[in-house]
Amino acid sequence: MSPGEGTAGDEVPEVDRTGDEVRAVDTAGDEVPVLLTSPQRTSTSLLMSDAAARRGMRVRVLDGPPEPLAPGRSGHHWYGGPLLADRIALPLGLGLLEPADAWLADLPEEFTARRVVLTTLDEARASLRQPAFVKPPGDKSFPPAVYTDGGRLAEGVPGRLPPHTAVLVSDVVSFASEFRLFALDGRIVTGSRYAVYGRLDPGPLTAGARRFGERLLAEAGGSLPSAVAVDIGLITDMDTGGERWAVVEANMPWFAHSYASEPGRVLDVVLRAAGPLHHVTERDRRFLRPGRSEVRAVVPAGGIPEESGKDPARCRGSATGSDVPCERRPGIG
Repeated sequence: MSPGEGTAGDEVPEVDRTGDEVRAVDTAGDEVPVLLTSPQRTSTSLLMSDAAARRGMRVRVLDGPPEPLAPGRSGHHWYGGPLLADRIALPLGLGLLEPADAWLADLPEEFTARRVVLTTLDEARASLRQPAFVKPPGDKSFPPAVYTDGGRLAEGVPGRLPPHTAVLVSDVVSFASEFRLFALDGRIVTGSRYAVYGRLDPGPLTAGARRFGERLLAEAGGSLPSAVAVDIGLITDMDTGGERWAVVEANMPWFAHSYASEPGRVLDVVLRAAGPLHHVTERDRRFLRPGRSEVRAVVPAGGIPEESGKDPARCRGSATGSDVPCERRPGIG
């Protein structure tokens, strides 16, 4: 059995082995849900494994190609990276939920406190004329960073990425503190601080962060999957000392660190966001991976306009419906 698969005193389900497929079966013969994790063990994957085992789930570490499910069988859930998830989703019948690429770009500036554009890597390289923060919307295909112009972006992003790769381009701001909220059905179920001035520093969720998150979900929760992780932060104006809450990004819960959040409640969100495809509701089907939104917005000529009084709509993506802070440091996922 894999680490975290059972605890002392727990009743361990019997295991039915059919070829390479391992399936847990309880004494009544019903299938026991399986939490499958990637071989790359992290503190969060260990916490999710322990929480799953405590509620009677079977926990497995994916150490080889998964066997397709037998007809009529289901019950797998996933916690791990998107590249491996893409390989196992079809044979295991997984329904993976993720925010639309354009979600952050489509938010009103009331919530972003900066201008954000969804565009392509090729267009950003050609159009950027001033410093901007650039990152991939959902995965970690290249390190998010501030680039002084399109030439620096061309030098800093791997050439293997296709020119049509979606990227988010935003104004450069400074977050004094950042928080991760795990939400289910438009309600915050747990959350925590994860960074202070760009340095990893997990801590409790503050009342101010919760209030802003609740207002965000009340007004924009319909544009997110029913199970999602949302990062928010407190922006500090270095000139005036003023502070303002803003959205950093939206994440796939099944690829998000839990930091100081309550593991059992994080697991509730993960199980909804990465579970059997036939359990996905009609409301959530538009958020299924790989049905990602098309890139239809481009960076305005000369980059993001410097004028702060312009209508923010001209600087937002136009796709319907994202892993974006402004100033996300590599290594803080």
